[in-house]
Amino acid sequence: MSPSGSARPRIDPDLAGFGTVVKRCREAAGIKQGELAELANVARSYISHVECGRTKCRRDFAERLDNTLNTRGEIVQAWDDLLEKIKQVRYPTHFVAFPKAEASADQLRVYENYLVYGLFQTEAYARVLLVDDDAVATRMKRQSLLSRTPRPMISVVMEESVLYRQVGSKEVMREQLEHLIELSLREGIFLQIARTAYYRGVRASFTIATQSDRSEIAYVVKATGGETTRDPSELAKISEAMHTLNAQSLNTEDSRALIRKVIEERWI
Repeated sequence: MSPSGSARPRIDPDLAGFGTVVKRCREAAGIKQGELAELANVARSYISHVECGRTKCRRDFAERLDNTLNTRGEIVQAWDDLLEKIKQVRYPTHFVAFPKAEASADQLRVYENYLVYGLFQTEAYARVLLVDDDAVATRMKRQSLLSRTPRPMISVVMEESVLYRQVGSKEVMREQLEHLIELSLREGIFLQIARTAYYRGVRASFTIATQSDRSEIAYVVKATGGETTRDPSELAKISEAMHTLNAQSLNTEDSRALIRKVIEERWI
């Protein structure tokens, strides 16, 4: 407890590591905390808390420090490294390996029965679902693989109800569905809509990430979060479910037509 009786903010080891980089860069520039605070238009105590690991700044503030101290990206890189460490904590243990498998995959096969597939979400849609700016930034960063060359082949089946389930405002939904249409027109991206019905062997949302050596890892959504598996028997069942969905869902052209129809009837 501090002399005033109030608890001091807890020092986080990862935040302290980032703060050490900021302090080192500040001292190398010959600038005192008060001077940096004035240049960055914040209170001196805020600079102190960042350097000591008692608070986490936003990325735009890290960019401001980087520019002010002329560190040529060092502070921003330290912030990005911090975000990666935090992300490892944020993901459930069983999910930790899957983002890496997703990022390195040359083929992704996906079924979503409740929400728009994460890689296909607009920032506005994701912002309604996620708890803070860092989580949104993490999701948007995942989407960089959509513009990668070469891009993985992506086959997504979404249940029809996803198009009607309101997330945010009507404007958010309209933008999201229009974004789905735009994505579905890109080479190597296949989007199908499954009518709401029973499909044998299909019980929950899942993603199958196939690597260049043809090995596979799957992530299956469950009530408690999800589960990552490499088990051959489980992968066989999930692949069979995906084949069923691909065969019984609307084709890509009819899926786009349905999305346009829902936009006009529900989200205008």
